[in-house]
Amino acid sequence: MQSCFGSSRITNLIFQVIIHVVLIGAVFPDTLAGQEDFKGSWPSFDCPQCIGQKTTRSEQEQTDTASAVSSHLPGKDIDIIVTYSDISGDVRIRSVKSKDLSASWVWKDPIDDHTQSSKAFARPLQFGTRFEASDDHQTNESSSGDEIQQFVLSPVHPLKIKRQKLRLERRERRTLELIQQDKEMDSKMNAAAAERARELDTTVIGRYSIWRIEYESPNSDSTLKLMQDQIIMAKAYAKIAKAKNYNSLYDSLLEHSRKSHHAIGDANSDAELQPCALDRAKEMGHILSLAKDQLYDCIEVARTLRTMLQMTETNVHETKKKSAFLIQLAAKTVPRPLHCLPLVLATDYLLQGYENKAFPNSEKLEDTSLYHYAIFSDNVLATSIVINSTVLNAKEPKKHVFHIVTDKLNYVSMRMWFLVNPPGSAAIEVKNVDEFTWLNSSYCPVLRQLESARMREYYFNAHQASSTTAGSDNLKYRNPKYLSMLNHLRFYLPEVYPKLEKILFLDDDIVVQKDLTPLWSVDLQGMVNGAIETCKESFHRLDKYLNFSNPNISQNFDPNACGWAFGMNMFDLKEWRLRNITGIYHRWQDMNEDRNLWKLGTLPPGLITFYNLTYPLDRSWHVLGLGYDPALNQTAIENAGVVHYNGNYKPWLDLAIDKYKSYWSKYVMFDNPYLKLCNIG
Repeated sequence: MQSCFGSSRITNLIFQVIIHVVLIGAVFPDTLAGQEDFKGSWPSFDCPQCIGQKTTRSEQEQTDTASAVSSHLPGKDIDIIVTYSDISGDVRIRSVKSKDLSASWVWKDPIDDHTQSSKAFARPLQFGTRFEASDDHQTNESSSGDEIQQFVLSPVHPLKIKRQKLRLERRERRTLELIQQDKEMDSKMNAAAAERARELDTTVIGRYSIWRIEYESPNSDSTLKLMQDQIIMAKAYAKIAKAKNYNSLYDSLLEHSRKSHHAIGDANSDAELQPCALDRAKEMGHILSLAKDQLYDCIEVARTLRTMLQMTETNVHETKKKSAFLIQLAAKTVPRPLHCLPLVLATDYLLQGYENKAFPNSEKLEDTSLYHYAIFSDNVLATSIVINSTVLNAKEPKKHVFHIVTDKLNYVSMRMWFLVNPPGSAAIEVKNVDEFTWLNSSYCPVLRQLESARMREYYFNAHQASSTTAGSDNLKYRNPKYLSMLNHLRFYLPEVYPKLEKILFLDDDIVVQKDLTPLWSVDLQGMVNGAIETCKESFHRLDKYLNFSNPNISQNFDPNACGWAFGMNMFDLKEWRLRNITGIYHRWQDMNEDRNLWKLGTLPPGLITFYNLTYPLDRSWHVLGLGYDPALNQTAIENAGVVHYNGNYKPWLDLAIDKYKSYWSKYVMFDNPYLKLCNIG
């Protein structure tokens, strides 16, 4: 026979062997494990009770077993045909002599019940045993004493047992490894989650934050979007209906569109819709179904929608231009209350005889051991907030000295305000920029350029468009601040304060929130200017401000160099004088007379003048963007030394971003009689 026999054929063969042995009076062996003839291919096994034990069966037990075998064997030698599985698993048949059987063989009487015999063969084998008898055989063993009971052949190779044990051990080790890896992974995930939680920025980003009400559920605005889509399709079908003279359908579509618009109103989610909105949506759906039945043509509808899209894009572009123009216009105008304040102050200054009064602590103005500030502004209220916030947050206010420079139009009102409202024990002085005789067109390139006919043409030409058709760019650079020398005076600090060594420059649109005295202890490492850098990735680098297509710029500056901010700058005036910074500024300003290197403003010439001469301060000292960015980090604002309302949305204007107003307004003295008189509240 070959190893390809099927299981059923093998079973039949075993039954035939058993019948043959019974007929010839031989006994059927239980197992082949102990035969010496099979040592090469079928090693001997121990009994089931002895597997894994170090001792073997005693000689007495072997003698008893041998005598039992000899009592059953006939006088002559008998050939016994047996089947077994070799190491590779193939079924083999061999002939065995009865006289070669070892003492470990056990002989039982067979039974005639073939049904129970088949049950014994069908009984499942247990791992680790040589053979297993059927329970039915156990109970019927005493019923027929001269019959041999049948047992199941179940030899298990030692290598297989060893492999199974090794497999179980590997599984256990692997399980322990996976459990350990899971624990380590859980620890890493918990640590990463904690780190992300600490770094999570919970600032609400603009209007479209996911924390808004309409994002609480994914379908919170489904009805609103449906109605908006219906209005768009109604407009498309209305155009087609008008072209095909379906006048009644055209009127119905327009009427339902008007009702849907009214039901939507200013809603941003379904919860904000009017109660009748769902009914309006159903009515619109009905009329759109009728329009589709009468007017739908794929090509014509697509053409109509494309036309509507182009018209919408054009309208959006025009609206943006108008919005930019109006914002620029509002940013450069002075609100009525702020216009009232200097007038009232100037009137009282002249009527009450404050001309001859001087500020106290004038001896501190040139004391280099104190902390000096420079503020150049024509806004009385804004300047008062800068000084008030600085003094209130200072640890030693008496050591702080404020130097204010304004124009002749606001000089009187600025003096009057600080004479009536002195900044505590701090020293203060107010100067008029028009009294600086050295600041003239022969010395200052900006003044010389402003007196030129070409610059007057640019700023004051009556025929130059000043409406939305000209866009916002021209209007932006025609802002009066670019014409004021107060904006350019920051490049002449050593001339304005010849006796000082260090000075902190502050813009009038900042608010101080901490004591600034540690800034005087910062080592600028030989640099002239100490400021925070503003570059983030590709933003606010020099190529944003300067014209690198001009060889004078491209050959002298790195376009990827980081920009920095005016608004809070520590200037080393001694180093300034040594490096002749003002002369550098004049040279580049003369080269830009045709505005080919940069447009107007003070930041581009500042980036050039202080190139490689700026020391980066810690970002926490100065937070920018409160005048244009509604999505700043709230924690960074609260922890900042200075917050800066750079941009068009100044805190004293109605344009101001509401959530940033409180940082500025808490330093306004609303109970001041002058502010009450001008309705500043």
